[in-house]
Amino acid sequence: MSEDRTDQGAVEPDTKDWTWVLDRACPDCGFDAAALVTEDLPALLDESTGRWSDVLGRDDVRDRPRPGVWSPLEYGAHVRDVHRVFADRVRLMLVEDGPRFPDWDQDDAAREGRYDEQDPAAVGADLAEAAAAVAALYSTVTDATRHRPGYRSNGSEFTVESLGRYHLHDVVHHLADVRG
Repeated sequence: MSEDRTDQGAVEPDTKDWTWVLDRACPDCGFDAAALVTEDLPALLDESTGRWSDVLGRDDVRDRPRPGVWSPLEYGAHVRDVHRVFADRVRLMLVEDGPRFPDWDQDDAAREGRYDEQDPAAVGADLAEAAAAVAALYSTVTDATRHRPGYRSNGSEFTVESLGRYHLHDVVHHLADVRG
């Protein structure tokens, strides 16, 4: 039975529009998405997987650093699911003309998926598998497909390339979150 984590405080939903990270470096994590091209993504995703493996092996993996902030385990489960969601979006963009992405509420996913109760080793294995799958998709992108568009429900437009840069920022940003 898992311990009750309600005393750790509810995590505030993230309602910010993070698309600005495509144009300038993130002051919180230092990641500069504008400096990347699609060809960089597979290797960088692979590198991040090793770093996530280290995080998910920590003794404090289930501990929230303060009330209202996810634990390293919760962030790891989120990143696993981010990889899956972005893989679905890239697949859509590569086969459909201008697809609209289904909405994904990361906060609902965390609650419904009980991220805080998951097995860190299983999350690590699933994260590595999901990262490898989406990296393989990015490695198929060509000059002819890198600019194919896709749209969030709020109308934000991405290309395959900009979606990949946005995706990698999320992964790197959350590594910074769990490092302090």
